[in-house]
Amino acid sequence: MKILITGANGYIGLRLLSELSSTEHRVVAVVRNKQRLDQKTCAMFGDRLEIVEHDFLSDDQSSACPDDIDAAYYLIHSMGSGKGFAEKEERCARHFIEWIKPTNCKQIIYLSGIIPKNDTLSVHLESRQRVADLLAESQIPLTTLRASIIVGSGSASFEIIRDLVEKLPVMITPQWTLTRCQPIAIRNVLAYLTGVLSHPECLNRSFDIGGPDQLSYRDMMSQYADARGLFRIIIPTPFFTPRLSSYWLSLVTATNYQLAKALVGSLHMETVCQEHAIQSIIPQDLLSYREAIDLAFSRIAQNRVPSTWYGAMSTGKLRPEQISNIQVPEYGVLSDSQTVRLTADQAEVIAAVWSIGGRRGWPSMTWAWKLRGLLDKFVGGIGMRRGRRDTTELKPGDALDFWRVLVADRQAGRLILYAEMKLPGEAWLEFNISKDELKQTATFRPLGLFGRVYWYATAPFHFILFPRMARQLANGWPSPHQPDPS
Repeated sequence: MKILITGANGYIGLRLLSELSSTEHRVVAVVRNKQRLDQKTCAMFGDRLEIVEHDFLSDDQSSACPDDIDAAYYLIHSMGSGKGFAEKEERCARHFIEWIKPTNCKQIIYLSGIIPKNDTLSVHLESRQRVADLLAESQIPLTTLRASIIVGSGSASFEIIRDLVEKLPVMITPQWTLTRCQPIAIRNVLAYLTGVLSHPECLNRSFDIGGPDQLSYRDMMSQYADARGLFRIIIPTPFFTPRLSSYWLSLVTATNYQLAKALVGSLHMETVCQEHAIQSIIPQDLLSYREAIDLAFSRIAQNRVPSTWYGAMSTGKLRPEQISNIQVPEYGVLSDSQTVRLTADQAEVIAAVWSIGGRRGWPSMTWAWKLRGLLDKFVGGIGMRRGRRDTTELKPGDALDFWRVLVADRQAGRLILYAEMKLPGEAWLEFNISKDELKQTATFRPLGLFGRVYWYATAPFHFILFPRMARQLANGWPSPHQPDPS
């Protein structure tokens, strides 16, 4: 089949692309700017992927849709674009219908939100329903999947809950935190999205999709806190107006005010499944909310490869396409990034990066690394006693002082290390070496308030250590046979 995906560089679109990469389907990814599309995911398709640049907001619809499309996923949402997002969503839907109608498309699949009955809809949900109605008018068989909260690292709703619980030991919350919803794991959403494709029982039908749990937002925050080993006090109060709730979310979480305002408008409405027909048509094991949280934290952001597989990586059995697609988390993290022009040959810089740690030490402040190792041993950690297997070579699964090697792609100049020291959170150290520059990124995903205190307490060392280390490596560092000048 030839499948078209709109919004292919969005949260769901990228995951769906990754899911379809392991099939034999040909895919057309529609984006406004192809430079923003994840190239690692694209590479997994080989010649089965076609990228089309098209802006459905624009009145210029002169570019034609490929006419041999069999099915299309409509994953365009404008909720985060601010005031007037409903009008933008309607305009996109109308332009999409005009664009795809002349083709041979036999099915449109739309991911929407659960629509409560007997209630005045919020602007957000009313817009979702309006788009579904417009798509149905195209005369192309429509399949609508309606979800409540999607649980997965990177989804807007999940990241808001994560921000609230991680940052606030005591929460005086709006009354809407007592509203029930039916969260569903991103894994189950993807299974439904791919399962309904060309399924004769799914044409011209709408389905509510949800996990096995019906929970209040307060329950979700409490279960999240339990999963992360955090003690949290949550006190709902009726004194928060929608406007105050929006300001509260935009202040405490990573979301902006406009997105918070759109979300808050729907949070007082119960979004639980009113029918369950999809479960008999596309049977699958539905993950509980707690299982979905655990899965989210065991996987690397916008990627199908688990982040905790490092303990089993010594077998070296990851396929090349999996290794090329491993990503360090991008959401809910603190980071220090250094980009330095190479002053030595690329191969020399790669050799320098591949020889860090162990007896040779580190390119900057080796004494600080050793001190951190001693402190780790003092609290029962592994310290730096493991060293490294080889002085110049690294492979996935290797121990490197208190790090574990996740990716060691020498040809691509890419190295990712995962910290196994005792930390109030999780840490990664990544190096990417191109022909012209070295990019070095330290990423920390804090656990609770103490995790953030730890990061900022060590920031003065970061300001000195990380820039100097990047410069030393970009200069080729001394060869493995020379002493470290630091």
